[in-house]
Amino acid sequence: MKFYYFLLTLLVVSFSSCNKTKENKLPTNKPSDNFILSFGSCDNQNLPNQMWVEILKNKPDVFVWGGDIVYSDTHDMKFMKKSYEQKKNDSSYQSFIKQVPVMGTWDDHDYGINDGGIEYEKKDSVQQIFLDFFDVDPLDKRRVQKGVYYAGKFNIGKNSINIIVLDTRYFRSHLTKDPTGKKRYIPNKYGEGSMLGKMQWQWLENELNNSKANFNIIISSVQFLSYEHGFESWGNMPHEVEKMKEIISKSKAKGVIILSGDRHIAEISKDFIANINYPLIDITSSGLTHSYTSYSGEPNKYRVSNVISEKNFGILKFDLELNEVTMEIRGENNLLYESYIQKY
Repeated sequence: MKFYYFLLTLLVVSFSSCNKTKENKLPTNKPSDNFILSFGSCDNQNLPNQMWVEILKNKPDVFVWGGDIVYSDTHDMKFMKKSYEQKKNDSSYQSFIKQVPVMGTWDDHDYGINDGGIEYEKKDSVQQIFLDFFDVDPLDKRRVQKGVYYAGKFNIGKNSINIIVLDTRYFRSHLTKDPTGKKRYIPNKYGEGSMLGKMQWQWLENELNNSKANFNIIISSVQFLSYEHGFESWGNMPHEVEKMKEIISKSKAKGVIILSGDRHIAEISKDFIANINYPLIDITSSGLTHSYTSYSGEPNKYRVSNVISEKNFGILKFDLELNEVTMEIRGENNLLYESYIQKY
């Protein structure tokens, strides 16, 4: 009997390791040279979300969750499961996902603990609930790997877009609280801590090194470029920011764009890194059901847009013939708040 269970486990792991980690039922081919990606974050399941209808007006080919799919800070897995089921069974969301493929990652509130990371002891249980929300196949390797990271590739005519979904929670080590109380966090000592953990870093490097896609869209639940505000961000671990830039630079991967959430505001940030002939852009969109309405300003040396503190979602319009992306922040009534065009 023990041998039977061992053999069954081995078969499952072997099959899943060969299985490409793509979200179920995602279309992989599209005939035209245009592609529209929509994304957003921070969705409280107890508040009405009026954005699904607005997002559909843009005719997206995919929607990507940037985290905080639900708000369920808890150690009670029955409550966590109920929170995800409440969101999944919402009639407006059900209508939306019947029309648009959906991908995504988690952030802290759908992970289970505010600003949480590696220390959260219920993370493995929540991971299965999270994957159930997306109807991920039992044999998908995310069912047995540590963390929810994966990638999905879309072929558009002769071109392609690779969507790389990171997990910035499961492996993320401790942050340093600001002893002055002026900010929530200050950067760790250089070299101290990890955002992604060893295995995920290796996986990401391999994804970028081997990508032939025209664009590589990296999904990070927390902001990558903006960090001066003192809340959660990659800037809390400066050595990890440098590592990411170095991996992107060495990989020569085309059209890397970072999408982030978490902050309950929207903004576009831009930086230049060595050995690539395009700027690195981080587009933040947050939140779908509630926003930072008391926002009064904060520094961000990389910002190239206005800050939007109203409820919002993001749209990326890819023109693969021109190798150009129109990046938009939109809100209620599909109102266009910000637009930024980048040639690659």
